[in-house]
Amino acid sequence: MKMRVRKAVFPAAGLGTRFLPATKAQPKEMLPLVDKPIIQYGVEEALAAGCDQIIIITGRGKSAIEDHFDHSYELEKMLEERGKTDLLNIVRSISDMIHVAYVRQKEALGLGHAVLMARELVGNEPFAVLLADDVIDAQMPCLKQMMQVFEQTQSSVIATQEVNGPGISAYGVVDGKQVKSKFGNRLWQVNNLVEKPKLKDAPSNQAIIGRYILTPEIFNALDHTPLGAGGELQLTDGLRILLKKEKIHGYNFEGIRHDTGDKLGFLKATIEFALKRKDLGPELSKYLHERMKKI
Repeated sequence: MKMRVRKAVFPAAGLGTRFLPATKAQPKEMLPLVDKPIIQYGVEEALAAGCDQIIIITGRGKSAIEDHFDHSYELEKMLEERGKTDLLNIVRSISDMIHVAYVRQKEALGLGHAVLMARELVGNEPFAVLLADDVIDAQMPCLKQMMQVFEQTQSSVIATQEVNGPGISAYGVVDGKQVKSKFGNRLWQVNNLVEKPKLKDAPSNQAIIGRYILTPEIFNALDHTPLGAGGELQLTDGLRILLKKEKIHGYNFEGIRHDTGDKLGFLKATIEFALKRKDLGPELSKYLHERMKKI
């Protein structure tokens, strides 16, 4: 019987220091791209991919995330009384979207540690991991594309994108070979994972992006993974140990990835998503054209 992915894990315990002082009192995951918080884009992607359970790994100062996906009775009552049905429907659709569970990570000890925190709620089944900072704009949601790969391979799947030039040194990189499949030249069999190599040492141009589908064996692998840089438990190190027991595939997804964990990436994403909006796009486009003339 083929395994099915129903649960999606969102590590969200980081401190967001790159966005201080904006993140001093609010989680970076709640910073809005136009009028929707970053993490909601990921949750909607997981829902569209067929996941029906969301597990968010939170930490101190992250209660705003829980509040966002919960009912806001006072706000809903006010909107209902004032006849603002459009806004009321938007607010209710968020809380009614999906079942969300939370796990508290007392210390941010690396991505591998955050994944390990979800062990009891995930159980003995495959699951997805989404890093909210990576907002991916795709006709078919990135995770749904990966689900199709998982259905065929029944192995862990890592999302990748092509990065050429010195920028590859900022990523984990897949060392592997392309696999002939119905996915064209997008599927790779992973032989190894190299963390932030120098350009001359990079085994490929396939950079690892914040989307994973993992088999439950990853938990045992992480149990036997030594602490890495900064005394943290790194997911990449755990995946290397998993490779000794199971196959892992890399999938070069179709779509545009926005790194909203970076200030410039966040600004670019905000502009791109706003330009796609019928209520904002035309005026914003006009403004940008006029602004460019003044430079």
